[in-house]
Amino acid sequence: MAIEIKMPALSPTMTTGTLAKWLVGEGDRVNSGDVIAEIETDKATMEVESVDDGVMAKIFVDAGTENVAVGAVIAVLAEDGETASDVAKAGLQEPSSPVPVTSVAAEAKERAEPAPVTAAPVKAVLVAAPAPKNKSSDKPRIFASPLARRIAADRNIALEGITGSGPYGRILRRDVESAATAPIAQTTAALAGATLAGATPAGATQQGDSYLVANSQMRKAIASRLQDSKQQAPHFYLTVDCVIDNLLEARKSLNAKAAEGIKISVNDMIIRAAAMALIAVPEANASWEGENTRLFRHADIAMAVAIDGGLITPIVWAAEQKGLAALSQVTTDLAARARDGKLAANEYTGGSFTISNLGMFGVREFAAVINPPHGGILAVGAGEQRPIVIDGNLAVATVMSVTLSADHRAVDGAVGARWLQAFKGFVENPVTMLL
Repeated sequence: MAIEIKMPALSPTMTTGTLAKWLVGEGDRVNSGDVIAEIETDKATMEVESVDDGVMAKIFVDAGTENVAVGAVIAVLAEDGETASDVAKAGLQEPSSPVPVTSVAAEAKERAEPAPVTAAPVKAVLVAAPAPKNKSSDKPRIFASPLARRIAADRNIALEGITGSGPYGRILRRDVESAATAPIAQTTAALAGATLAGATPAGATQQGDSYLVANSQMRKAIASRLQDSKQQAPHFYLTVDCVIDNLLEARKSLNAKAAEGIKISVNDMIIRAAAMALIAVPEANASWEGENTRLFRHADIAMAVAIDGGLITPIVWAAEQKGLAALSQVTTDLAARARDGKLAANEYTGGSFTISNLGMFGVREFAAVINPPHGGILAVGAGEQRPIVIDGNLAVATVMSVTLSADHRAVDGAVGARWLQAFKGFVENPVTMLL
């Protein structure tokens, strides 16, 4: 009996998605655990694995089809003992109205090109499978993440010569980037030649002297959510300067005593200070929900991580209960898996507060847009030496500017000010965040 493959719900908020790419074709053998498709949601591009064994009998939804409803039948597998023709003879027909869809360019069906560069894909099932055989060539299929494939295609790197560092030898982004050994001058010359020759960047349409690049589902979601946030949430902004010399000295001492493999970052200490401040001023740990305001028991802090095509905010749950060593391990793991596309949906959905740190880019000060439904977001700038006045005398200290953007519906100005006072106290006297 044929097995229906339906559009999965890959995140709690997903109602539709774009079937970006099929990794198998009709007639191909599929094993349980094989990656069969890439689906683009409002969060990221995700890989979908087959649950059952069988032969791909019929594909109903073409690659590149947008707005495919969750639960819609997108393909069917023929079970062992059946063939694709058996399924056809059994009277299986394409659903008369399978999905509310919007077709992209007709050529998408005819060409098997990578999905538009969006974001690091997130595994729908966190179990990797051995590379299956490609029936058409009888050669093992190269097992690589979609992001790694796109980077390799953009940089003209052959995947065949790369050894993967992921599960079961899966090629990841870092493997492709480490293999990019072409001299910069040569690469620059090649790009310049392509531009002069009128070549169009992958996924773009040339219009005169400019290019149009189709927005991914993730890019559209970011635009929609942040536009709604600015329009609906009355933002107010509070900025303070924190002297962080004591924090830097404490970090140095902690890392000197930390176990092997543990390296506490300034960002870890900022997360710890923010979490402690949220517990000290619980009114700031809030979210506006119309008829109610939700107050959170724990400091569930989302940290903004830049990825290709956008950003994602993995969450450190109950951050106030984690010591700095534990925070270092958690944040390092979350950031690495976010960039490699290995986060589960529950690792970036929810939370109560956001931290966006652009200090590593040398940004002195900025104001971030609130990440709904959170009631606040802290924008962290770079620590830099500045002149300050201490007891009437001019001195030089390392100063870090931070700006709190708060939703005035849930957080009053005085509450935001008290939270910043608490945060500044923990940062400038780091021993207090260890008590």
